[in-house]
Amino acid sequence: MLASLIVANPSPTSLSHAMAQAAQEVLTEHGYRIAFHDLYAEQFNPVQPTGESGNVGSSDPLVERHCQELARADLIAIFHPNWWGQPPAMLKGWIDRVFRLDTAYAYPPGVSYEGVPVGLLKARHALVFNTSNTPADREMAAFGDPLEAIWARCVFGLCGVDSVIRRMYGPVSGSDAAQRAQWLDEVGSLVAAAARREVA
Repeated sequence: MLASLIVANPSPTSLSHAMAQAAQEVLTEHGYRIAFHDLYAEQFNPVQPTGESGNVGSSDPLVERHCQELARADLIAIFHPNWWGQPPAMLKGWIDRVFRLDTAYAYPPGVSYEGVPVGLLKARHALVFNTSNTPADREMAAFGDPLEAIWARCVFGLCGVDSVIRRMYGPVSGSDAAQRAQWLDEVGSLVAAAARREVA
């Protein structure tokens, strides 16, 4: 079993990184092999040089490695802050380059690009853990939940992943060690539950 873990936060001491570490420990205990990527640390190039229809291969070996791991992953977990109701640009570029045609989705024979694609991903479970400095009630009242639509419907749903669990933790800026420990415990529990379903 392979788990793909992606962290997109420029601060190596972030809660995103701590959550990813907690998830990695739980998945290792459940017998998963881990493909772990810190996009900022590895200086992933987020710029997609072609349009969607031309994005079927890359001369960048790191992009190819990400695509191969995404296609093989049994479980996917992503960790990032909420910036303007969106993932950081680094992570958006990763989606553009890695969730590509014939890797994450395809069009059936006879169906044009205007038609409905089919998902190709093997993973049945994806987990997305976000951090924020906006109180949840104000966030929902002012903006709704754009990250839920992005991850559950626009990305994973389209690419064939049936189960998407997403959680937002915050406000991080005013949190103490006890609160962060509680959040990390919840991350571990959610990841463990998804891992057990996958290996059952």
